[in-house]
Formats: sequence, C-alpha cells, structure tokens
Amino acid sequence: MEKKLSYTEAFEELQEIVAEIEHGEITVDELSQKVKRAADLIQICKQKLRTTEEDVNKILKELEDQSGPMAEPQV
Repeated sequence: MEKKLSYTEAFEELQEIVAEIEHGEITVDELSQKVKRAADLIQICKQKLRTTEEDVNKILKELEDQSGPMAEPQV
C-alpha cells in the first residue's frame, strides 16, 4: 500500500516527471506510465488545495463571526 503523499511530495514528484519529459529522459514505453502518474499527482495536489481552501475559509468565517457586532467581548 502506498503512503499518502503530502502536497509538497506530490508536487516535487510531478516536477521531476515534467523535467524528465522535457529533457527526453524517458522512453516512449515509459511515457504512458509517467503521464498517468502525473495525472494522479495533479489530482492529489488539486484535492489538497481544495481542502486547504475550505479549511482557511472556515477559519476566516469563524473569526468573522466572533468579531462581528453580535459577538460577545472576549475577556
């Protein structure tokens, strides 16, 4: 079973694949496999970005609700 990649790990692996393709370091036989892996890595990155955006928006909403006119003063 493959470990879950962090955004940074997925992005770095994706950059490596792109560099290999750009520099012609892979064979035609490997190309399909590399492109499929790149697509998987892109999905991992997109999902992590979506999750992070949702988390940040939730935190900002909570902060906004706390500092709004109806909020109780924090002591």
